[in-house]
Amino acid sequence: MRYEDDFFELLRKIKNHENFAFTRFSDGELFIMQNKELNLRKESVVVGDIVYNFGYDEEDHKHFDPVKHQFLKDALLDAYTYKKDNYFVGGICSNCTCASMEHKDWMQEQYGNMDKNYMTTNLLVNSNYEIFMSQMLPEIKKRELVIVCNERATFPDKDLKIKKHFKVGKNCIVNDWHLIEEISNWIADNNIEDYLFLFSASSLSEVLIHQLYKKYDNNTYIDIGTTMNKSLGLSLKRDYLKSYWESGFFSPDIFRKCEY
Repeated sequence: MRYEDDFFELLRKIKNHENFAFTRFSDGELFIMQNKELNLRKESVVVGDIVYNFGYDEEDHKHFDPVKHQFLKDALLDAYTYKKDNYFVGGICSNCTCASMEHKDWMQEQYGNMDKNYMTTNLLVNSNYEIFMSQMLPEIKKRELVIVCNERATFPDKDLKIKKHFKVGKNCIVNDWHLIEEISNWIADNNIEDYLFLFSASSLSEVLIHQLYKKYDNNTYIDIGTTMNKSLGLSLKRDYLKSYWESGFFSPDIFRKCEY
């Protein structure tokens, strides 16, 4: 399957209530798995020994310290290499200019035997964002939802059928691991089945999806990243979001296609 084919396969599953998991391993997850320091802050971004002169809004701030946070690196590698029916791993790219293209060989080596049914790319953003908004989001709005996202979310989109909001706070990738047990217990205690779980919690999303799908594969778990920030009342500062939502703003991201 190609980029669009994979997207429409996930869309078909949502429409038909066929449960699956979709994880996304973008540049942040890649750098952590490579054991590089990652520090996203207001004034700059640190990746290993390199400092970039741009920053992120407070809700996106995060810090992975290889000395202190090996548990995150190990958990991401476990989530990335996990194999199970309908557990989709988005990450490897061989077509555009995203970070995973440069590290494609390393990512393939880590993943092991390639399963074309379940290895895919970063399906929901960039050139696929328009069809995410026009075709997948309307289907998401038909479902009972559990959302794991920033505590600052205000949920202005009243069409979302949110049954539960699990909140994440500052540097959730290392500070909110209690959610693994908390969400797991909530699913078990309430006999939750056929719900759609949406995750917008940075690298913690991959850890949660992996752990929950291993135990409760009768629900659907999707890492939505920043794709639904408008509906959640969160920042629209990512370039692909600004290209879609802001008149007169252009970024080439809106034309980028990740393909393996």
